[in-house]
Amino acid sequence: MSDVKTPKAKVDANAKAKGGLGKLVLWLFVGLLGLALLAAGTAYGGYRWLQAEFVAPGPAMEETVILLPRGTGLVRISSQLETAGLIDDARLFRAAVTLDGGERSLRAGEYSVPAQSSMAQIYELLRSGRTMQHPVTFAEGLTSAMIVALLQQSDVLTGEIAEIPAEGTLLPETYLVDRGTERQVVLDRMRADQQALLDELWPHRAENLPFETREQAIILASVVEKETGIASERPEVAAVFVNRLRRGMRLESDPTIIYGITRGEPLGRGLRRSELDNAANAWNSYQNDGLPPTPIANPGAESIAAVLNPADSRDLFFVADGSGGHAFAATYAEHQRNVARWRQIERARPRGGN
Repeated sequence: MSDVKTPKAKVDANAKAKGGLGKLVLWLFVGLLGLALLAAGTAYGGYRWLQAEFVAPGPAMEETVILLPRGTGLVRISSQLETAGLIDDARLFRAAVTLDGGERSLRAGEYSVPAQSSMAQIYELLRSGRTMQHPVTFAEGLTSAMIVALLQQSDVLTGEIAEIPAEGTLLPETYLVDRGTERQVVLDRMRADQQALLDELWPHRAENLPFETREQAIILASVVEKETGIASERPEVAAVFVNRLRRGMRLESDPTIIYGITRGEPLGRGLRRSELDNAANAWNSYQNDGLPPTPIANPGAESIAAVLNPADSRDLFFVADGSGGHAFAATYAEHQRNVARWRQIERARPRGGN
């Protein structure tokens, strides 16, 4: 076999070509790596800048209330925040929320945003759902029609009420609601709260009460509610009526007569003798035995509790004592003395006084 030698010049040329290609690939790799690092650095820098902007104090110099309607998406929310002066740039807010995957976590409602809240703080507030709560208050002893009228007057609530609930089926107290809550929802809640209260109290009621059902307890509680506005007196007033029912005595409560005349609206004057003697008024507890046919108002929790666990008392009578409360008596003779004192107080008052 012959030994063929490649010319040295050709070998040097091939080596140089390969060396040049290697350097080109190397420089290309270094360039691409540099670009990648530059891009990564730019992205990281942009992320850090966005993060810094997201936690920076906001532009609002005072507490601001904002209402986000139901069904509002991230784009509209961010624009609304910018329009309200709570953030400087809606696009930055959207970008940060999107990067966090929180587009669907924002909750509608009315929010009170503290002054200079950052976008991050606003984001957390909207995610928390800590909306502003508005008190809607119903005094104990209102009729169902009165409660519906108050609901209709509220500018915080919305929607129509299907019908006036049955008398005595609602629990009057202060309810906290979101702006835009439907009126019927509040009524349903008041009804459910009364049932929940009865579920709690009924099993622990006193023994030998002169009524058998929860409905009868509400009827008597409504009478107690209308007879006194002093919380400490309710168990004592309840005891008087419970004692009278046990003895077969009539309740003889003025508010029952008034309910039969006006369905709970203020009478605006004193009762007439003809009204006291009118047995045709089914709610007249001076002329009719036992409990009235329906509640005469919506009793509060304290009156319901008082009826189910009245004070340990033998009293059968009470009359105003001039202080806003009542004087109680176990005998008719003692009651007559209390009545005489009350009339003396009335005579001593200046005309037109309270």
